[in-house]
Amino acid sequence: MKQSSKCAIGGIVAALSLVLMISVAIVPFMTYALPAAAGALMIFAVIEIDKKWAFGIYATVAILGIFLVPEKEVAVMYLAFFGYYPIVKALIESKTKKVLEWVLKSGMFICTMVVSYWLMMKFIGLEIDEMQEWGMMAIPILLGIGTLAFVMYDIALTKVIIIYNLKWRRLFKRFFK
Repeated sequence: MKQSSKCAIGGIVAALSLVLMISVAIVPFMTYALPAAAGALMIFAVIEIDKKWAFGIYATVAILGIFLVPEKEVAVMYLAFFGYYPIVKALIESKTKKVLEWVLKSGMFICTMVVSYWLMMKFIGLEIDEMQEWGMMAIPILLGIGTLAFVMYDIALTKVIIIYNLKWRRLFKRFFK
């Protein structure tokens, strides 16, 4: 693929990712869905360009997101997990067995969420409403629900990758030769 095509794809993925995350100002209840959708766009960069370029695109979107996204929790979720996860997913799934894949991916998700929320609570002043209501029991409950959502997200990403490779990739190749 030509350098100009790589730049074009990278620019499109970066712009769409930022637009998705900035749109939290319009649809504020999508705090987790929008960075997840923005991260899912990285699939195209991983498949069509390569993982090194995808990390560059991720870094660009993460830095711009911190400055441009009005809801900092959205920017942090992209920076801390959703932005690079499709790239790491490709690396893990290409080198490990199924059971180990799920252990690594789930462990990475849980560790990232715990550290991210701890940092947001300490430095941004984010408050978790459920902790006031349920106390410390909120942490394992929220992590459990989050892990279930993560598993569904991972399965959805896999389905998107399969559909893209089987149906859409030929159409995509016509535009970027």
